[in-house]
Amino acid sequence: MGLLTIGAFARASRLSPKALRLYDELGLLTPARVDPVTGYRLYAPEQLDRARLVAWLRRLGMPLTRIRHVCSLEAAAAAQEIRAFWARVEADTAARRDLAAFLIDHLSWKDPAMSPTTRPLGIRYAALSDTGLVRESNQDTAYAGSRLLAVADGYGSQGAPASAAAVDALKHLETDSIPAGSLLNVLEDAIEQAQRAVHGIAGAGSSPEEAGTTLTAMLWTGSQLALVHIGDCRVHLLRDTELFQITHDHTMVQTMVDEGRLSPEEAASHPQRSLLIRALGQGADGTPDMRLHDARRGDRYLLCSDGLSSVVPAEEIQRVLSETGEPERTVRELVALANGSGGPDNVSCVVADVVELG
Repeated sequence: MGLLTIGAFARASRLSPKALRLYDELGLLTPARVDPVTGYRLYAPEQLDRARLVAWLRRLGMPLTRIRHVCSLEAAAAAQEIRAFWARVEADTAARRDLAAFLIDHLSWKDPAMSPTTRPLGIRYAALSDTGLVRESNQDTAYAGSRLLAVADGYGSQGAPASAAAVDALKHLETDSIPAGSLLNVLEDAIEQAQRAVHGIAGAGSSPEEAGTTLTAMLWTGSQLALVHIGDCRVHLLRDTELFQITHDHTMVQTMVDEGRLSPEEAASHPQRSLLIRALGQGADGTPDMRLHDARRGDRYLLCSDGLSSVVPAEEIQRVLSETGEPERTVRELVALANGSGGPDNVSCVVADVVELG
């Protein structure tokens, strides 16, 4: 078979002539020959596979620069790159889904008809932070109050004041009266205040990279817990004896797991498992995950730094949360578990039980 005209090639590849001209200009799909007299582009039949791949990748929404990279790879590597791209699309979609759910719940809560009619709920809580057995100082901050629960894990030479500043920036939520319809704005403002506080710590140091922190917090609204999460501290929910992790780590290794480049088992021992892709600090992406959780009587929430989750198996955490009574005793036992496993890092825990108010 001879060369195909651009029209025939467009029909066979399901790409428009306009798209083919653009891909030629970008060096993505160069014609086999250009007629020196007419300037017509002519394509070889064996170029159809690449053209169809380009068309399919465009349907996925892949940017042209990334398509060029995929087309330069061998089949196995190209498949891996497509898998990684789609994992990122799904992660971004999940983040937008969470925000949509937050907005739906938030707006529904503004409707008086949606107000709860059950008995009022409250929380019992405790917080504990410990240096561990290896580190010389504690860069974690843990806080629990009647409205606010928070854990922050600082890093760098100014990590301790950075984590404390981030949590302190939220403490006004304990006393401020928050109208139901203003919750989303209040949370966004609080995160911005925490960012400014951490940047202030960083600016006071000799280098702007010397201060940063993660921040995971929950605000009690009376029947819901509003979550903001940046970094690799975690929130677990124990409900009806089942344990759920309701946060997603913002780490490079977790991204590699999401993209299929690492297994969860490989991630657990990866040397860069603590490398953050979101945090509060100079130059960092401080975009929080945000969501609302409807609370039920009997729910137990755990907020913890990676000093617990990275060394204590989830089964042991579940056992302590299930079998231990008061939050004060529970946080002590969880910290003891981390130290019993070597205590390689600072460890912080906040436990809150949802109870009916008498």
